[in-house]
Amino acid sequence: MERRQFLAGAAALSLLGTSSSRAGAQTAGALEKTSVTLGVGGKPLLYYLPLTIAERRGFFKEEGLDVTVNDFGGGAKSLQALIGGSVDVVTGAYEHTIRMQAKGQDVRALCELGRFPAIVIAVRKELADKIKSPADFAGLKIGVTAPGSSTALTAQYAMVKAGLKANAAPLIGIGGGASAVAAIKQGQVDVISHLDPVIAKLEADGDITVIIDTRTEEGTKALFGGSNPAAVLYVKKEFADANPNTSKALVNAFVKSLKWLHGASPEEIADSVPAEYQLGDKSLYLKAVANSLPTYSLNGVLTMEGMQSVLNTLKILDPEFAKADIDLAATFDDRFIKG
Repeated sequence: MERRQFLAGAAALSLLGTSSSRAGAQTAGALEKTSVTLGVGGKPLLYYLPLTIAERRGFFKEEGLDVTVNDFGGGAKSLQALIGGSVDVVTGAYEHTIRMQAKGQDVRALCELGRFPAIVIAVRKELADKIKSPADFAGLKIGVTAPGSSTALTAQYAMVKAGLKANAAPLIGIGGGASAVAAIKQGQVDVISHLDPVIAKLEADGDITVIIDTRTEEGTKALFGGSNPAAVLYVKKEFADANPNTSKALVNAFVKSLKWLHGASPEEIADSVPAEYQLGDKSLYLKAVANSLPTYSLNGVLTMEGMQSVLNTLKILDPEFAKADIDLAATFDDRFIKG
């Protein structure tokens, strides 16, 4: 990331953080809901670090919120919980908002958390001499956080781009922490599409060979052709409309989290998360955090270019999107991040 770009983003976050603090103080007594249930799929993953920081650094409480986090182990499951009504809001992949719009469900992102997917596709080391690219994935078992999640989507897209069908290989849900590490080490899967710190642990132990890496801007462009937003805070539109002050408070907390992350050291970040998130190796976790910091949103705002890139990905992957009329502006409700 270029220094000028980082400084511009940090300045924007600083301004947003200042206004957020004022807004939080002004609206704390007027929140429609002070107790909020939030769904997530794989909270220990660095993909969701802004959530953990907002929780552990007290940013939700500063905004007058009591947030209960339900970890469903995979993004598709947290989406199901939102649609089913068992959670109020979700931190999950932006592409879920497009999928729901196509199905007539008005689900909207309120704040971008990740600007790059940060997903890595790798093969077990002992298979690396035979499996060189996604074109070789046919019939292999691919480990993902959960079928239907962003890790699954990325694996399928890589296969389609390589000339295979999206269903050319079975996708196996292996969760988001130690179970994912074990799946590779025990040979339960041949390929893994996953995130740090799981990938960092497997790399350090020499268990995998990386084929695709979207932890960087270059890697993201190589696979998707451009920027590709990752985790966002998303809700049903009816929730945002009925609870504007609560929605604003949630966004404020995440903006504070993003600002804090971009100003913190890896050591400060590691000390802010539960010890079990580090998979028994703090030094490795520090390295994974340092690698992940450029992936987090600079200002919480989704760009139209990024949203279009995700839609293009879905159109290539899923025939139902080929002719779908998706209003991308309806997938991002910016009144709380910009208000």
